[in-house]
Amino acid sequence: MSIKAVLFDLDGTLLPMNMDDFTTGYFGMLAKKLAPYGYEPKSLVDAIWTGTAAMVKNNQECTNEDAFWKKFAEILGEHVLEHKPIFEDFYANDFQKAIQFCYPTELANESVKLCKRLGFRTILATNPIFPDIATRSRIKWAGLDISDFELYTTYEKETSCKPNLAYYQSILERIGLKAEECVMVGNDVDEDMVPTEKLGMKVFLLTDCLINKNGQDISSYPQGDFEALKKYLQIH
Repeated sequence: MSIKAVLFDLDGTLLPMNMDDFTTGYFGMLAKKLAPYGYEPKSLVDAIWTGTAAMVKNNQECTNEDAFWKKFAEILGEHVLEHKPIFEDFYANDFQKAIQFCYPTELANESVKLCKRLGFRTILATNPIFPDIATRSRIKWAGLDISDFELYTTYEKETSCKPNLAYYQSILERIGLKAEECVMVGNDVDEDMVPTEKLGMKVFLLTDCLINKNGQDISSYPQGDFEALKKYLQIH
């Protein structure tokens, strides 16, 4: 069955980065923003990680946004809900400096544009643990525009996360395609390759910022850098 759509991951794929460096840097910026409001840095970061884990565990019970804030408030107190506008201001302004922890490449834009020239629909299947405004920002950092994608995922809209099969099944339902008609391009073996292959998607592992936490055998995956990806797309 021929490919009709290409699903792209964002962080570490279209937007090259070292995830640990990015997370450490961005959390440090957020802690600085919130310090005047009584947030102790370590407690804040621990609560964010626990809230993120709640989103990852979310199995279509509520939006990821609600899952995060429920857990975050459980840990730090209900008063944090009054501070949501401060978080939103952070993502609209301070967060923009987090591009310093990324390594944008023109090859990302070239790859997405190639998909369009080849007639493929393009979907941004980025793990929906960020607000819309932060996702739009990272798309821009990657040298791309929101209009480059038919659909993109954020924590306001989604009710599951990677590697939950429900996350990918929800995308397939919305774009009206079978798994076999799609290829997933990502850098994380456990989040991008394993679940989509289970569903029957074709996959391409972008190895520039490879994440393989469990040391899985990746020899069977089509893989390589952006140039290898472009060649792969042209023959499929």
